Amino acid sequence: MKNILVTGGAGFIGSNFINYILKSRDDYFIVNLDKLTYAGNLENLKECESNKNYTFIKGDITNSELVNYLFEKYKIKYVINFAAESHVDRSISGSEVFFRTNVIGTNVLLEASRRFEVKRFLQISTDEVYGSLGATGLFTEQTPISPNSPYSASKAAADMMVQAFHHTYGLPTVITRCSNNYGQLQFPEKLIPLMIINALQDKKLPVYGDGMNIRDWIYVIDHNKAVELVFEKGKSGEVYNVGASNEIPNIEIVKLILQNLGKSNDLIEFVKDRPGHDKRYAIDSTKIQNELGWQPQYKFESAIKHTIDWYLNNKSWWKKIISGEYQQYYLQQYSTKKKN
Repeated sequence: MKNILVTGGAGFIGSNFINYILKSRDDYFIVNLDKLTYAGNLENLKECESNKNYTFIKGDITNSELVNYLFEKYKIKYVINFAAESHVDRSISGSEVFFRTNVIGTNVLLEASRRFEVKRFLQISTDEVYGSLGATGLFTEQTPISPNSPYSASKAAADMMVQAFHHTYGLPTVITRCSNNYGQLQFPEKLIPLMIINALQDKKLPVYGDGMNIRDWIYVIDHNKAVELVFEKGKSGEVYNVGASNEIPNIEIVKLILQNLGKSNDLIEFVKDRPGHDKRYAIDSTKIQNELGWQPQYKFESAIKHTIDWYLNNKSWWKKIISGEYQQYYLQQYSTKKKN
C-alpha cells in the first residue's frame, strides 16, 4: 500500500484525480489535504467518502505543524501536490495569497518530505511558467522559464524550489507541466465552465480582447492518467510536459459552446483585455510519450461535448457554487463527526 498525501484534492483537477485513481487502484491510500478555499468543493468527492483507502483533512499546506503531523500519523511516503491558487485574474488583483500558497506551501511540503524521506514528490505545475509563444513553436522541457503573471511566477518559483531540493538534498522529485484542462467539476470562473453556465442563463459571454489568444486544451482524465504514469514511472529530477495538441483560439471555444447549446453568437461580449495576457500556449509532449508511453485518449470534439452535457445535467452542482451554498457542505458533513 502506498500512503500518499494528495494536496488540493477538493479542487477541479485534484478531485478528478482522486475519483479516477480510487476507482482504478486498490494499492493507494489517499490522504487529501485541502484548505477548502472558494474553489475547493467536497461535493466533488462524495463517492470517495466511504472508501477505506481515503481520508480527508481540512488544512493549509503552509501549516508546517499540521503537515508534519500528517506525515507522521499516516506514515506518508509519497506526495502529489495539486494545491495551488490558480486563477490568473485573481493573481493580478492580489498576488500575496498566490505566493503564500504556491511558494511557501510547496516549501513546507518539501521540507516535510525531506524530513520523512519520501520516495516520490510529484509537483503539478503548468505550461504558463514558460511564458508566451509567438505564432509558431512549442514549449518543450528545455524552454526557459519566463512567467508573465503573478500566478505563473509563483508556480515557476515553486518548480525551481522542487528542483533545488532534488539537486541539493537528493529528494526524489518530478514535475509535470500541463496545458489547459477542461472537464467536469471545474470551478465556474474558468473559461469553459463560465461560458457554458452564462450561455445556459442567456447572460453575456465576456471574451478578452479580440478572442484570438490561443490555448492548448487537454481533457482532465487524460491529464490524470499522465499524472499516474509520471508518479509511477517518471525519472527523478525530470520535468514532463503534458498536452494533447489541441490549439484553439478562445473565441472558437466560445462559439463552439454556443453552437452546442443552440445559442446565438450575439451573447458574445468583447471586453478589455487582461493585463499582460499571454498570446499563445502550445505543449510538446514528445518526452512523456516516448519515455513513458503516454498518449491522450480523448478527442476534443467528443470530450468538449461530454463536458457541456455534464454541466447541462448537473445544474444543481454549479448553482450551489454560484450562490455560495456549496461552501456549507463541509460544515454539514464534518461539523458533527471527525474523520481519522
